[in-house]
Amino acid sequence: MAYTVDLPFLPERTEKPRKSGLTMVMDKGISLRQAEDMVESSADFIDYVKFGFGTSVISKNLKEKIKLYQKNNIKVYLGGTLFEAFVIRNKFEDYIKFISSLGIDSAEVSDGSINIDHDKKWEFIHKLSKNFTVLSEVGSKEEGVIIHPARWIKMMQAELDAGSVQVIAEARESGNVGIFHKNGSAHTLLINRIVNKIRLENIIWETPQKPQQV
Repeated sequence: MAYTVDLPFLPERTEKPRKSGLTMVMDKGISLRQAEDMVESSADFIDYVKFGFGTSVISKNLKEKIKLYQKNNIKVYLGGTLFEAFVIRNKFEDYIKFISSLGIDSAEVSDGSINIDHDKKWEFIHKLSKNFTVLSEVGSKEEGVIIHPARWIKMMQAELDAGSVQVIAEARESGNVGIFHKNGSAHTLLINRIVNKIRLENIIWETPQKPQQV
């Protein structure tokens, strides 16, 4: 991809399909027209679109948006909160049927809102990975829940071993839990411990706040 201006020392952006520098953006229930505008302006930079907050259950033109994203070489998956909503109701097989009916080939496995035994989470990942590209999220959405860095690393590696292609480091949509402190600043000790053990290309960092994205 070429820049429109000739300036020295600008890094080259990797091209899709990328193995590093992946970008995920959230579709929080935007209209088809808004999705078309986003694709027109930014499709080259977006690797994943995540339908967040369970909005895929009520969003209009969902299948049309999925086809639009996929046509522009963007992988689509439903947010982990919806996965958890199925699991807590003992409807994991129905979840598989639901995402299959949408023509989606990717899935997110998380346990940020409910407690799932990690061995059971491993099983969910392993089963889904046979037919889907799996991303799994590590960390709790609850403020004040502290997970030791060694535990983060152990869970991330186990989920990669189970079949996840990337692990997502939880920050919640507010950006004040998990890899970030309550005030939104980066939990650098935790992050440094993680990157010393887990390959960067296997991690997607949640960064909901603009300063965090920078």
